Amino acid sequence: MPSKKILEAKKAEVAAIKEVFESSLGTVVVDARGLTVEEDTQLRVALRKEGVQYKVRKNTLATKAVEGTAMEGLTACFKGPTAIATSSESYTAAAKVLAKYAKEFKNLEIKGGYCDGEVLDAAGVERLAKVPDKEALLSMLLSALTGNIRGFAVAVKAVAEQKEQQA
Repeated sequence: MPSKKILEAKKAEVAAIKEVFESSLGTVVVDARGLTVEEDTQLRVALRKEGVQYKVRKNTLATKAVEGTAMEGLTACFKGPTAIATSSESYTAAAKVLAKYAKEFKNLEIKGGYCDGEVLDAAGVERLAKVPDKEALLSMLLSALTGNIRGFAVAVKAVAEQKEQQA
């Protein structure tokens, strides 16, 4: 039986993990077993650059942290060596970086993830990684709106010129 001090420390760690999960917009669970130190460093630098928190977690503590939450479906991912990437700034940042490096590093395996109230399998994380980021989506929207407004302006000008010629 663990001592009271150890139990309190574990409860505090579970609470901290739960807080990280609750504050994240996008979460990805991976198995990074077998990565070289150089590959792991490269991955962590890329994740940090995107504002993603990446940490190896104990499966039992992570399981307790998601119990009774919408993320409870992630417990199936908490088997074997587990690293968890969370982003509180972007829905897709963790998925994009990890999907890119999973293709590059053969020992990096995506187990699953969580985004916008939905538990994702590995294929779901891959699909999420293909979604353009916020800036790209806004750019597409502006482009579409500008094109429509430009077309309307050309049509109005053509009608005005036609009316002038008739007068």
